[in-house]
Amino acid sequence: MYTINAIESVNSSLRKVTKKGAFPNEDAVRKAFYLRIVKLYKKWNGRPIANWAPVRNQLAMDDGMQARILKYEQN
Repeated sequence: MYTINAIESVNSSLRKVTKKGAFPNEDAVRKAFYLRIVKLYKKWNGRPIANWAPVRNQLAMDDGMQARILKYEQN
């Protein structure tokens, strides 16, 4: 499966968080990541997923993943 721009955007955003300074412990890093992810979720929530059909078809080749996809599509 290929990497999409949305994944690269999240990775870039998380890298920016860690470059801003030193963290006293792992919990501080986790909290910073959590807060950034919450901010990104608010930014991206409700947007359509680009090229979802080809990605969904690739994921559907695996029976376990197909069951998960169908579970969420039926809701």
